[in-house]
Amino acid sequence: MKTSISNRENIKVSPSGGDLEGAILPAIIANNELHARWLNTLSLMENTGARKISAGEDPATVTYIILKHAAEEHRHAFYLKKQIERVGAHLCPTYANEYLVAPRYSKYYLHMLDVEVCRYLKKELHLTGKELRFAAYLLVTYAIEVRADELYPIYQDALDRAGSKINVKSIILEEEGHLEEMTHQLKQFSPQWQLHADKAVEMETRLFEDWVKELGKEVN
Repeated sequence: MKTSISNRENIKVSPSGGDLEGAILPAIIANNELHARWLNTLSLMENTGARKISAGEDPATVTYIILKHAAEEHRHAFYLKKQIERVGAHLCPTYANEYLVAPRYSKYYLHMLDVEVCRYLKKELHLTGKELRFAAYLLVTYAIEVRADELYPIYQDALDRAGSKINVKSIILEEEGHLEEMTHQLKQFSPQWQLHADKAVEMETRLFEDWVKELGKEVN
């Protein structure tokens, strides 16, 4: 499923998506315990994103879109957690390391992207304070939504091929909407938004590829 954004063809995503689709995801889906930890890991990452959005919002100027986005990311975290019941009751009760795949990379992936984007914004745009927090929210979230727009359809295709009871179609639709919203906000933020967005995607791609390598090690 493709997003309706007109410049989608200009977005560069990681070639590691092929590694996920070709070997890693089929192996995960075939093993109920591993599949439960995968769902739990996605839930963790959605929850981390939602918490970061809420933590960075300005209490006086927070917008409808930001509140909507945080609420939907929290719902995705809950939905993925709920899906675990379909592969095995009582699996993965918490986000403790033993209930995750590639726990170290999964827990710090979004944090490290946030750190790298903030460094870039401080150096290139000399932003500080709430301006820095808002700009980081825009770029980090954009990069994550670009990734989600690739990752969840790949996962859904793998689920369909395996005949799994799990589905993430509702998440795919909402993530596409999020990417449109982030693009709109970035266009208002800067006439050079695409340059800054590409930098954020480049940072995310490197972190994602490291994460996929760790997933591969654990699965194999």
